[in-house]
Amino acid sequence: MDSLGQIIDAAVRDHPNRVAVEDRDQIVTYRELVRQANSISDDLVSEGVFSGDRIGIYSHKSFKIVASILGILKAGAAYVPAGIDSPPARNAYVFEDCLVRAIIVEEELASDLQNACDRLIVLKELAPGLLLLEGPGAVRGAPPSSTDSPAYILYTSGSTGKPKGVTYSHRSALNFVQWCSQTVPVSDQDRFSSHAPFHFDLSIFDLFVCFGQGATLVLIDEETGKNPLELAKFIADKRISVWYSTPSVLSLLTQYGKPERYDYSALQLVLFAGEVFPIKYLSALASVWKQARFFNLYGPTETNVCTYFEIPNPIPSGQSQPFPIGKSCSHLACNAFDENGIEVRKGEKGELYVAGEIMSGYWNLPEKTAAAFFVDRSNTRWYKTGDIVEEDANGNYVYIGRKDRMVKRRGYRIELGEIESMLYKHPFIAEAAVVAVSDIDGGIQIKAFVQVTDQEHASSIKMKQYAIEVLPSYMIPDRFIFLSSLPKTTTDKIDYQQLKSI
Repeated sequence: MDSLGQIIDAAVRDHPNRVAVEDRDQIVTYRELVRQANSISDDLVSEGVFSGDRIGIYSHKSFKIVASILGILKAGAAYVPAGIDSPPARNAYVFEDCLVRAIIVEEELASDLQNACDRLIVLKELAPGLLLLEGPGAVRGAPPSSTDSPAYILYTSGSTGKPKGVTYSHRSALNFVQWCSQTVPVSDQDRFSSHAPFHFDLSIFDLFVCFGQGATLVLIDEETGKNPLELAKFIADKRISVWYSTPSVLSLLTQYGKPERYDYSALQLVLFAGEVFPIKYLSALASVWKQARFFNLYGPTETNVCTYFEIPNPIPSGQSQPFPIGKSCSHLACNAFDENGIEVRKGEKGELYVAGEIMSGYWNLPEKTAAAFFVDRSNTRWYKTGDIVEEDANGNYVYIGRKDRMVKRRGYRIELGEIESMLYKHPFIAEAAVVAVSDIDGGIQIKAFVQVTDQEHASSIKMKQYAIEVLPSYMIPDRFIFLSSLPKTTTDKIDYQQLKSI
């Protein structure tokens, strides 16, 4: 198999009449999904889309957009999804930076792009409710000649404030899909959740591992996905068997979704990734979903999943620390290095580096791409994750925190993630996020943003008293700020940049 697009062709040969996608109350078989994908591919080619072009996607989640993604791949192009919750100016930047040839956009959202992009015109109706728009750049790429050609480009936050495009080849994506299919217990009888937006790397598993098995993909609309009560019922009613999301989504479901009221006997596999899962919420969820196997998947967008760890269920009663991120995926290599590029020993802290079939690089940013990698003496090219880990006695990597979230104050090195971990142990803290900002004297001020479940504890004095009990004095936050909820990015992670501005 040479491309992601061929996955669906194999599925329709083996399972033409099986349900491929459930979209609200609409059921689409593999035969119909492929028919739609082929039609969209033909439309793209007839409108002048060549192999190697980039095609933007801007739409709510629907089976038509799933068909569009497959149609783009079948046309030999790469898809570039943008978030509907992102500012139009940001999405315009994404499409202009990527020099997309065309954009598939939901009709009701077309005005967002037309107002944000200078050179954007409606070409034609692509399918009912979808439009094909001429992209702002319309500059062609080189025709793909191998599996190293781009399959998709996902834009992630950049340190300069401008998002940067993480480019994935067909080869890298297929290696990931194959690893998943061989490692986690999935089959053609499964019903996969599609919770993550398509511009988030979790969606690669949802789409292509599901279709690679000939299973059913159950789309979850944005409103349901953000409502714990509705989501808890949805998972049970739709008989989801494979779930994948960020821990924050599952934490909210555990706290507010009342999952104990529903029948989850169909649920067999729960995957989570993107951030640390506070142990108190993970334990509570595992006690309800007793029959499911839980996996902690780790990896930045640049590597997709690079390590994994199966969580024991039931979780030991004495477990107080988050579980490890585990061992390297078999199709990749992981190692921890110090600041001088020297491999650290087991039990020592180091930055996690990843080698193998990962991103090709950042789109049109050769200098940033070069800076993101380290080449060792054997000429192995390692991606520098920026995450600090240490290897435990069992050979599992333990996540310590972000390298760029480590600050120095009063002569001490402080990992902000460690403060968060201790705050999460408070019985009435539902969410916690810690940021460091410069004060007027040039020093470092630590702010802790918390959401509490009991307003009696919404007191800085009480929080300070708790922090004194569990943290060394130099790690105690200077300020506690209480919020009804912590701001999130479009991929359901805590938005630290927004918190820094509060």
